[in-house]
Amino acid sequence: MRFPIVNRMSSPARLAAGVGGAVGVAVLAAACSSGTSSSTGAAAPASSAASGASSAASGSAMVIKTASSSGTTFLTDGSGRAVYLWAKDTGGASTCSGACAGAWPPVTTTGSPSASGSAKASDLGTITRSDGAKQVTYDGHPLYYFAGDSGPGTASGQGSDNFGAKWWLVAPSGTDVTGAVSSFTVSSGSGASTAPSAPAPASSSAGGGWS
Repeated sequence: MRFPIVNRMSSPARLAAGVGGAVGVAVLAAACSSGTSSSTGAAAPASSAASGASSAASGSAMVIKTASSSGTTFLTDGSGRAVYLWAKDTGGASTCSGACAGAWPPVTTTGSPSASGSAKASDLGTITRSDGAKQVTYDGHPLYYFAGDSGPGTASGQGSDNFGAKWWLVAPSGTDVTGAVSSFTVSSGSGASTAPSAPAPASSSAGGGWS
């Protein structure tokens, strides 16, 4: 009579077979667990990337508001920096670049500009500069800062003929302000607008004296 082969195995052999099976089950379980963990970890970068793209898309837009001095009202940015038009610009295009743009940085925005105070939202627009930046316009006039202004509340660029044409503050009607204005009180209010700090004065030989 033949006995099943398992009955003819010695006790040590049966023990080894049992341990081997248990080890195999443990290895298989670990592999499944590892696969699940790896899959969960791979989803994290995708979530982070989506969050980064959302942050990049939520840039702040320029606010154009108004300030007054001696009965004259004119435009500023949201933080109270004076903004100017250049008499040399025509047809809604900017002709200020290179050294000119260094002394008179364009007012740019990352989204649609908005109006506050006496400024008119319907007069706001943008043009695209050669470097791809969006420059804010008002009533068709490209707007600029003056790098010689020390900060909000100053308008030392008013009436300058720097780079061969006059620079004027801008009235809420869109016309140039030709009266004398050098400083003004900045009204309270929010504004995420930031203007470039003043670079070193341009050489007069380059047509860039800040006079």
